[in-house]
Amino acid sequence: MKILMVCLGNICRSPLAEGILRHLAAEKGLDWEIDSAGTGNWHVGDPPDHRSVKVGHRHGVDISGLRGRQFQQEDFDNFDRIFVMDLNNYRDVLLKARTTADRDKVQLLLDNQQPVPDPWYDDALFEPVYHMIYEACEKILAGKK
Repeated sequence: MKILMVCLGNICRSPLAEGILRHLAAEKGLDWEIDSAGTGNWHVGDPPDHRSVKVGHRHGVDISGLRGRQFQQEDFDNFDRIFVMDLNNYRDVLLKARTTADRDKVQLLLDNQQPVPDPWYDDALFEPVYHMIYEACEKILAGKK
């Protein structure tokens, strides 16, 4: 399985999602390819936000070695599933879709059209965001997403 996690800048939510899913997949012995990207290009090559790194470490997930990259149209060819963090990310990714098959790969990470809040402007959101993403990743592994 090849899964891509997408948020706006690829420094807060999507690297956490990549790291969490990689961690959980490794625990289950799954040989999945998991990556993350941002719809914007502001943080290409940058490490994850220090607050995301910190909350990951607190839960045994190391994302410090990840680097930001921008979502590319070719990602539709390279991934089976593309999970986005909010409706803006969803719209931006779908704008690059070429076919129905591309569009069918894209879905919100959380159920019921709920966004994963962007914690960039609120330090207190990093811990709740970690848990939202963790629960969603468990559902992916259980085949419920």
